[in-house]
Amino acid sequence: MDEKTAVAALGALAQEARLRVFRALVGAGPEGMTPGALSAMLDIPGSTLSFHLKELVHAELVSVEREGRNLHYRPALARMDDLLAYLTAHCCLGQSCAPRGARRRTTC
Repeated sequence: MDEKTAVAALGALAQEARLRVFRALVGAGPEGMTPGALSAMLDIPGSTLSFHLKELVHAELVSVEREGRNLHYRPALARMDDLLAYLTAHCCLGQSCAPRGARRRTTC
């Protein structure tokens, strides 16, 4: 991933509703969700949701497919992984990022 692509992806996620939509799609996994399901889950009106989905598709963080009469949105998990790899590529100059003497936290 290059810098321009990373900035576009981060810019798309730098809005509360879009971040919520993206996180919901990531939670749904590769199966994704329909706009109706997303709208009901997130309590976002359809027209507003459509605008945010368009921005996420434009940033290539989400893909869309027509299935019969419905649109189905899926997270671009490989693109998300690329963005995370880009952001952490030079983390701590190859050294451990954990502070000395710090315990690792485990989460469920």
